[in-house]
Amino acid sequence: DVRLVESGGGLAQAGGSLTLSCVVSGITFYDYAVGWFRQAPGKEREGVSCIVNEDATIYHADFVKGRFTISTNNAESTVYLHLNNLKPEDTALYICMADLGERGFYWGQGTQVTVSS
Repeated sequence: DVRLVESGGGLAQAGGSLTLSCVVSGITFYDYAVGWFRQAPGKEREGVSCIVNEDATIYHADFVKGRFTISTNNAESTVYLHLNNLKPEDTALYICMADLGERGFYWGQGTQVTVSS
């Protein structure tokens, strides 16, 4: 079975930093794109960052604006999201995603990030 398990969320002050981790199991990690979405209360889920492991191509949402960095550790099948210069509007449930092509998208349960002003 494919599983995605996130960790690393929590409470941060504006301007602070957090690092989120997502361990992916049940797939050949290197073969697929992985990334992060987020969903704030009352809002739709939106993409944050994605990395195509095969060629290390990275996509960021415009609102990231150099504040967030995505990285992977292929040996540990883990994708990270480094959140810097956090803003209150970054408060959301951050959800890990794996794009398995024809098999579709797989999602984790999410890890909550709360930023206080």
